Amino acid sequence: MSAPVNTGPGAPAPATSAPATSATKAGPSGPSAPGYRAGRTLPLRVEALRQLKRRRTLAMAAVLGALPLILIAAFAIGGSPADDGPGRRINLMDTATASGANFAATCLFVSAGFLLVVPVALFHGDTVASEANWSSLRYLLAAPVPRTRLLWSKLAVALGFSAAAMLLLPLVGLVSGTLAYGWGPLKLPAGGSLPAGDTLLRIGVIVAFVFVSQLVTAGLAFWLSTKTDAPLGAVGGAVGLTIIGNVLDAVEALGGWRQALPAHWQFAWVDALQPQVEWGGMVKGAAVSVTFALVLFALAFRNFSRKDIVS
Repeated sequence: MSAPVNTGPGAPAPATSAPATSATKAGPSGPSAPGYRAGRTLPLRVEALRQLKRRRTLAMAAVLGALPLILIAAFAIGGSPADDGPGRRINLMDTATASGANFAATCLFVSAGFLLVVPVALFHGDTVASEANWSSLRYLLAAPVPRTRLLWSKLAVALGFSAAAMLLLPLVGLVSGTLAYGWGPLKLPAGGSLPAGDTLLRIGVIVAFVFVSQLVTAGLAFWLSTKTDAPLGAVGGAVGLTIIGNVLDAVEALGGWRQALPAHWQFAWVDALQPQVEWGGMVKGAAVSVTFALVLFALAFRNFSRKDIVS
């Protein structure tokens, strides 16, 4: 018969064996187990599908796709823009109905200042904050998805969706404008025109610069998304700060300081609608935007790596 085991209050604690090597040893990037690869967590295709199925993505696509149709209806109701008379300096709006290419460029002109800011702020500001708002962020990190991997996946998808938004607007504008006004050379506001091959190349340059110029808004929204659990706060904060930048650029008393503002160069792409492309303004604008964006993205990663995830 085995000896009775003393379980009273003064009984010594039962001896325990030495802990075995655990397959889920905690590390800086999360638990490690046989076959675990941090780089395989939260694949881009999974994150992209999650974001694509959200109603706000579909709503933004609908708005951007509808804008060219609204402009065509407006020109049909109000008449074509004024023709250029002798000695009158024309602008891009005056050439909107000259061809499908001109109409696509006009769509970018009327939307680059504000409308295109909204999807960029939405895709970047909503991405992390929405997970915290849904209380799903801690479960993603416990999956385990390393924090850096999670941010890179979300940032890459947000940048991809923003680029798609930049392409969708001129593409719909080009197709709908060609159907409404016909295909023809790109009529330049400064005079003259460009053949079809050069026209598509110039529009590509414009779209690329508009995307780069919006990186500042993307960086602001992404950084704010790691600071708050309220998606609307991150998106609204990025849009608000972008508007403040536009207001400051309008203050001529700032003089040369305005050149340090990303908003100062947001319409530098108009230099691509010259007989010979003027690259100076676009290069300076791209340099300012990329510099601001890199700083803001770095702040987002730094903040998220030290943040207590409680939701």
